Amino acid sequence: MRVSVVSAIVVRSALLCAALAGAHATAAAPPADHPILGIWKLSIPDLGCSETYRFRGDGTTLVTSAEEVSESEYRIPDKPSAKGFYRLDDRVVKDNGKKDCAGTIMKPGATATNFIRFHPSKAIFLMCADESMQACIGPFERVQGEEA
Repeated sequence: MRVSVVSAIVVRSALLCAALAGAHATAAAPPADHPILGIWKLSIPDLGCSETYRFRGDGTTLVTSAEEVSESEYRIPDKPSAKGFYRLDDRVVKDNGKKDCAGTIMKPGATATNFIRFHPSKAIFLMCADESMQACIGPFERVQGEEA
């Protein structure tokens, strides 16, 4: 489930930095047993960088990536689509103004829609541009033993 580093950086920048018109997420608590909840790590060994995503039960995230620290609100359905993907709508609400692993700076108000595909183990997932496996980054690996 590995994607090349260059592709991962390009896709992440396109997925997470694009301000998409119309799709504003607002925090909504997912069910307590939702597979997205917890701490996830995306490692980019060729850059010596990693990103950590804390999906909290109140519908907010805390993301650290290189020098960047950002917070966002997200929406995700309780169940995946017929294709097996969860639509993730995200809106950045705070950012420290520093560069992430891709060298970009997030702006509060930026929105993104991605599609999450979990491995059957629920221990890893891919983040995709649409409900296909054509443009994905990952794997995001669940961090065990830490609270979200």
